[in-house]
Amino acid sequence: MKSHAQVVVIGGGVVGCSVLYHLAKFGMKDSVLLERSELTSGSTWHAAGGMHTINGDPNVAKLQKYTIELYREIEALSEQSTGLHMTGGVMLAATEARFDWIKGLVAKGRYLGIEAEIITPEEAHQDMPLLDPKRFVGAMRTVVDGHLDPSGTTHAYAKSARKLGAEIHRHTKVEDIVRQPDGQWLVVTDKGNILAQHVVNAGGLWAREVGRMVGLELPVLAMEHMYLITEDMPEVAEVNRTTGKEVVHAVDFDGELYLRQERGGMLMGTYEKACVPWSEKRTPWDFGHELLEPDIDRIAPSLEVGFQHFPAFQNAGIKQIINGPFTFAPDGNPLVGPVRGLPGFWCACGVMAGFSQGGGVGLALANWIIEGDPGFDVWAMDVGRYGDWATLKYTNAKVRENYSRRFSIKFPNEELTAARPLRTTPIYDKLKESGAQFGAAYGLEVPLWFAPKGVKDSFSWRRSSDFEQVGKEARAVRSSVGLSEISGFAKYSVTGTGARAWLDGILACRIPDQGRMTLAPMLKHDGKLIGDFTLANLGEDAFFIAGSGIAEEYHMRWFEEHLPGDGSVTVKAEGLGLVGLALAGPKSRDLLARLADHDLSDQAFPFMAISWMDIGMAPALVGRVSYTGDLGYEIWCRPEYQRYLFDVLMDAGAAHSIALFGSRALNALRLEKGFGSWAREYRPIYGPYEAGLGRFVSLTKNADFIGKAAATKEKQQGGKLRLCSFILAAKDADVIGDEPIWFRGEVKGWVTSGGYAHASGKSVAMGYVPREIAGEAEGWEIELLGERLSARLLSEPLFDPKGERMRGAI
Repeated sequence: MKSHAQVVVIGGGVVGCSVLYHLAKFGMKDSVLLERSELTSGSTWHAAGGMHTINGDPNVAKLQKYTIELYREIEALSEQSTGLHMTGGVMLAATEARFDWIKGLVAKGRYLGIEAEIITPEEAHQDMPLLDPKRFVGAMRTVVDGHLDPSGTTHAYAKSARKLGAEIHRHTKVEDIVRQPDGQWLVVTDKGNILAQHVVNAGGLWAREVGRMVGLELPVLAMEHMYLITEDMPEVAEVNRTTGKEVVHAVDFDGELYLRQERGGMLMGTYEKACVPWSEKRTPWDFGHELLEPDIDRIAPSLEVGFQHFPAFQNAGIKQIINGPFTFAPDGNPLVGPVRGLPGFWCACGVMAGFSQGGGVGLALANWIIEGDPGFDVWAMDVGRYGDWATLKYTNAKVRENYSRRFSIKFPNEELTAARPLRTTPIYDKLKESGAQFGAAYGLEVPLWFAPKGVKDSFSWRRSSDFEQVGKEARAVRSSVGLSEISGFAKYSVTGTGARAWLDGILACRIPDQGRMTLAPMLKHDGKLIGDFTLANLGEDAFFIAGSGIAEEYHMRWFEEHLPGDGSVTVKAEGLGLVGLALAGPKSRDLLARLADHDLSDQAFPFMAISWMDIGMAPALVGRVSYTGDLGYEIWCRPEYQRYLFDVLMDAGAAHSIALFGSRALNALRLEKGFGSWAREYRPIYGPYEAGLGRFVSLTKNADFIGKAAATKEKQQGGKLRLCSFILAAKDADVIGDEPIWFRGEVKGWVTSGGYAHASGKSVAMGYVPREIAGEAEGWEIELLGERLSARLLSEPLFDPKGERMRGAI
């Protein structure tokens, strides 16, 4: 075994072997994979081997599509069969709500190039004769769906990697990983040590243990998972005889089941409600090619449904029940990417759908290591979406919830309850007493809307019980004044003698003068957006940044990766050490002026001004800005002052009929102003000019900021896309994101977010379309719940198009 390597990959499952293959394919041949036992030990060898392109997140679906298309390539290179069976499939809905969800999946496929179509239960029965069409209301037919041999596929990756120059060492146990003074990693094994620039944790069931070697507690947990294999079934033989093909795959969401042919019988798996974690705190190193004891009683309720929905199983004998562990992250998506504070240490963990996603994970990670960028939008998989609040017990509770709901519907207005509340602000109880209905964002309880007594959320794809109340909140802001909590935003302090110059190089905007703020796009080297912030100059080498709360760890990782080495700049994530309240609406200045020891006139405190001031007795940092697009103020304070500030603002606001408003009303207000949001309109696949942020990019400033050359090119060439807003003729539902946008009978774009703009009385969608047609007002449709609705492109925002109210001109 060599003593030095560019990359060491730890773990010989399908994901680790995929990472190794892609590294070697892209030229990093000095890569080594270490496996403590045999390849496929752990979860890979006992996987059911199913695969499909369909995923609720279109960016993940793209990587799944790539994964499946890759199998022919590695078969040819390795001369190792993957056992690929492309059968096609049906995804089934037993309820109208599930059918609505399936219609959305088919719609996404229109712009992703994924072949799928809506079919009747009778048509589904023709495709998959084992099902009872009377049990279903509709279905989706898929083309790129099938299964493969888990062991053969893993070895195809491995053999391909070897052919390209990479090394694999089996029976080599990693015992420690030690950071060296020069930044390299010493990987200590029972067969000797390797010094590496990069280490990839693809440890699977042992990902936690590998992470702990470098002081990292990863939010992953293994769950027991069972599937059964039947004896040979005459119904299967009949399908094979009459069609000359295998029985197609089936996913029965309402029955929480997946099915495929296995030799002359069938395989049926389930995500049971009575789920059981495995090895909750530590994974034994001597576990390998073993199975767990089956517990058929635990999956009996799911099997009973399965036998009703697929009657042929009632007469089938069970040949074997497989029970094996595999890992989940709290939301069910993988944990991929670099780890903040550990340069050169990478994660490829929690990939529970390894044969649908493993190729895409390997591609993204290899790109990231070699090029510094994954080459795709992998936010849904990024390990940076979790902070240190995702503890062992939090992970346990959320993984159980996610597993038990794997095939359940999560409605757009539904908030899951496990591991909550965890992080709360000082006024959490006051908001709750006022009827706040909370959601969790980055582990923090955030008020979504305020329900009158006796009213609760009823979950639906259509307008629900919150609709009227959210409307009241939004209209209260536009007519007088509203108050909301904004502690969920990320807050950063940037200080030091080099702070201004560093910010000038990492942000695309012009640095504002002291006491002023600006919107601040942050770009990657390829000119695409990696962040959007509000930047404030507080004077004396001190700056304040506010941004998306869910991206705090993600952005801190970027900041720290680009800090100068001379110690002249300090960046601190304030977290809940700084909390906030926002006032918005035409009466917001009148209200604040009653309490503040500061001249708030337009001349003394204009739009985008910021200053420390006392509000009543409490010191606060106040900025004249509002995400509502209205006259408004963001008020930041230390947590010990928040309760006091809340009380005095609400008391003084009573004269103006002040109303509390939550994030759903805020969404309605920002939509009618045409403001985008991080992870929706602003993502690492869009350029600033495409996203409508070009006016905040200062190409004329002297600083050679990250992405400047690419942004200059985008401005010159115009980019490929444009972010647009639409009004659509909605009925009883509004878009939420990822719906296709049609133009003159063809799918041309996709919705990024939307909802009902209550104060304007319009259903609004924001989305990207080709630049060439972005000026066309007519000819648009947006597909929603299986229906194409007419839409009209907006040439200007619905609310205050000239920004007069926001700037105080009226």
